Amino acid sequence: MSAAPAPLARAPLTLALAALLCTAASVAARAQDTIPPGGVRVGITYTPGTRPALVVARVLGPGFDSVRTILERDLDLSDQFEILGPPSPGARPGDPPDFRLFRAIGADLLVLLAPAGGDPAAVEVQLHDVRRGALVRRTTVPGPEGATERRWAIHRAADEMVRAVTGRAGIAATRLLFVRSGQLWRVDADGYGLVPVPAAGRPALSPAWAPDGRRIAYTAFVRSGQPIVLQDLATGARDIVPTTEFGLNITPEFSRDGTHLAFAHGTEAGTDVYVYDAARQCCVTRLTVGRFSDNLSPTWGPDGSRLAFISTRAGTPQLYWMDADGGSADVLARFDFGTTGQTNGPSWSPDGQAIAFHRDVAGNPQLFVLDVGMRTVRQLTGTGRNEDPTWAPDGRHVCFVSSRSGAQQLWVLDVETGRVRQLTTSGGARLPAWSPRLSAP
Repeated sequence: MSAAPAPLARAPLTLALAALLCTAASVAARAQDTIPPGGVRVGITYTPGTRPALVVARVLGPGFDSVRTILERDLDLSDQFEILGPPSPGARPGDPPDFRLFRAIGADLLVLLAPAGGDPAAVEVQLHDVRRGALVRRTTVPGPEGATERRWAIHRAADEMVRAVTGRAGIAATRLLFVRSGQLWRVDADGYGLVPVPAAGRPALSPAWAPDGRRIAYTAFVRSGQPIVLQDLATGARDIVPTTEFGLNITPEFSRDGTHLAFAHGTEAGTDVYVYDAARQCCVTRLTVGRFSDNLSPTWGPDGSRLAFISTRAGTPQLYWMDADGGSADVLARFDFGTTGQTNGPSWSPDGQAIAFHRDVAGNPQLFVLDVGMRTVRQLTGTGRNEDPTWAPDGRHVCFVSSRSGAQQLWVLDVETGRVRQLTTSGGARLPAWSPRLSAP
């Protein structure tokens, strides 16, 4: 970074900030009618651990191949399907599907592209149940307004195909924020569209998305301190959260309904969790009392009634939770003395069932996930340094920072299959934050 916060007299707070800164072969599902929640009836059973075989058909003609390429990649990155290569030769635009051909290659689902009436540049995306020979869902990718808009329309079409089968939309129409060299950057969930965030001040830290996808929050480094900044992504307009103008303010996170913003504020007497009423644009409430300990990295439960956070009140940083209006806090995941070390970077899953975090193992941070109901902890990574997890809106993918390739880069892990893919290629990535599903690029 080109600037740093003013030195603080109290060692634990300095250490807490330093920690923040550094911090089965799949099988095709087989027949039985099911209706996934929010989905439609298809002729397959869709359960965790099984993936229906899907093929995106080749269609001859200008414009179809580029749509097909992006669509097939999006569906593959959803980790919900076994992607099959399409048979050759491709079909002519508008030809009905030959289901016998696709059954012969073992496909359960077929995505077919067809001309959309009225707009010669528009493409209709159709999802078919191959065994039943039935149309399941259709959506239209409009003619190109620009490369970004066209690509985003394809992402949203892919997400609707995922929703039709699983009952939950995919992650193609999402983005991530992260920090590199003190600057905020943004990248699409498939690794394309890497750009710095316009109008965001630098140095910056701790980015977070509002649930509407139009605003972000982050820590800005200015002469007077490190305030929490709220920024409109479309206009670049920025506001400072009241009472954060001075001192150290880090790790903001919006509640799931966007009405409140939790963050940590540090002084020489301790670091504590506060909540700002973003809906009324006023009223900052202190939830913890540090008494020379550090309480930071708050993350909201799905219904807004509870917050999980990191605290050093017992010495080593551990994961706690408390009611959203404060009060007593309980340990959620104790470290194993002599086996694992301090815990940091918690992120509560969208469905509320799990909290991901990183924890030191043999001197390196590794990703863990806590089952909130069972209070059991499972280790997710073991290669290199892996830290700062953030959940995708589908609740099965986690983005994190890893050094496994030799530099700090963003990676994505599917917690159900264990598949890991690299998202960024340049080093120095830190503190990712995954967006909600976005309606526009």
